[in-house]
Amino acid sequence: MARQVSAKGAAWFQDARFGMFIHWGLYSILAKEEWIMHTGRIPVPEYEKLVGQFNPTRFNADEWARLAADAGQKYMVITSRHHDGFSMYDTALSDYKVTNTPFRRDPLRELAESCARHGVKLGFYSSLLDWHHPAYRFRQESGLAWSDYVAFLHGQVRELCTQYGEIACLWFDGDWPAHPYDETNAYFRAGGAFQYDALYDMIHTLQPDAVVLNNHHQSPLPGEDVQGYEQDLPGANTAGWNTTPASGLPLEVGMTLNDHWGYSAGDPNHKTTRRLIHVLARSASAGANFLLNVGPTPQGEILPIHAERLRGVGAWLKTNNEAVYGTRAGVIPPSEGAVSTRRGDTHYLHILDEVSDCVIVRGAPETVTRAVLLADGAPVEIEQRGSDLVLTVPEARRDRYDTVVALL
Repeated sequence: MARQVSAKGAAWFQDARFGMFIHWGLYSILAKEEWIMHTGRIPVPEYEKLVGQFNPTRFNADEWARLAADAGQKYMVITSRHHDGFSMYDTALSDYKVTNTPFRRDPLRELAESCARHGVKLGFYSSLLDWHHPAYRFRQESGLAWSDYVAFLHGQVRELCTQYGEIACLWFDGDWPAHPYDETNAYFRAGGAFQYDALYDMIHTLQPDAVVLNNHHQSPLPGEDVQGYEQDLPGANTAGWNTTPASGLPLEVGMTLNDHWGYSAGDPNHKTTRRLIHVLARSASAGANFLLNVGPTPQGEILPIHAERLRGVGAWLKTNNEAVYGTRAGVIPPSEGAVSTRRGDTHYLHILDEVSDCVIVRGAPETVTRAVLLADGAPVEIEQRGSDLVLTVPEARRDRYDTVVALL
């Protein structure tokens, strides 16, 4: 049985509540999102030509880490290798890597140093599938075995766990396609095609405080510490997977700031600051972290509009962070207009819609006897009507994004 993350690591992850996801690689050059090699049917030799073009001269790790800190994000998860098979760090296991481009630098090492300076933990995304590796895609032609690819995958994860200091997480993706392999082989029977038992045990041995998440769109397997939701909130059922949270595990909502994970020049559908704060509040109310994605440009810049929206969330958090960080899922039933988080016996009501000055709270704990605005501690008029509480918060006292009332 694979071991799990330490109690310290699990508690830190749940307390963090807000992180930055980054999808960045060769695909950013084509500016048509991260799946373009597949959707554009680009042959490997043609796609490899992008290596000579990758030179993000405007990349500044300190600016990225500072932006995450300004946004109130406690951790960052960046693609170390996406499905195109290109490694965004100086791996010793492949020549198909960022340090063999005109850029020549290791951006993950620079981010590790900058994140440490700004108090942001760094984690890594690792793709389970690989459209470039011969042992994954071209086994018959290459003469390689599936075990050669698994050894490569595990070897890269070992590098990530040993070369960049203390990390926040390993975030896996790409389990869902069918993988042909010999199920009679004891190698696979011991833990499946990717040898998860051994993989997770290695991570938890080398990085005991790092959580493991696998985006395979099903209930977590042994050794996985977090249940993930892609572009979806727990229980929302809009994406059609992972609708029922697994008992006792931390949760995480991964979502794009516009409509794509990787940089897409033709995608102007950027979420508003208000929407992002609402997703953060609704995620926290369900006991989930919010991992918000940006797709940097081929020059190495996070889009200015994305930076602006992130700093807008950070400005709101400066006043209302008590209702987000370190909280757990709310016990007050959510509604269209309000959700709640809690810390011990304090319940934080996030008022998201402004229909009238009165907010009806159903299902509040009987221990609640008073209410104050979190922003300034001013008392809020509270009235008991049967089993409901009615709060009166005039428009002039509302926050334009999310008005938080502490119920005591």
